[in-house]
Amino acid sequence: MLELDKETFEPEVLQASGKVFVDFYSDGCEPCKALMPVVEGLAEKYGDKLKFVKINTMKARRLAIAQKVLGLPVMAIYNNGEKITELVKDDCTEANIENMIKENL
Repeated sequence: MLELDKETFEPEVLQASGKVFVDFYSDGCEPCKALMPVVEGLAEKYGDKLKFVKINTMKARRLAIAQKVLGLPVMAIYNNGEKITELVKDDCTEANIENMIKENL
């Protein structure tokens, strides 16, 4: 799973061809920390079909706001640079995240 920052987000996600799973998190977000091993497991399981990246919104606040990430955690899938689906806050459960991935393979 690739760790992005505000410089690498655009080339790795917004300019990428195909689908990219993005985990928006921050160091102070307890649900984000709890989901990290789940997401990393899903990245291992589906990483051959989908690119997986994560970005710490504490280090990229303007970028997060520009992507309409206003609360955490947020799991999103982009296709050719466009956000096509996302799960926000309480909807970020292991089952929901895996279902979102399967629906977008």
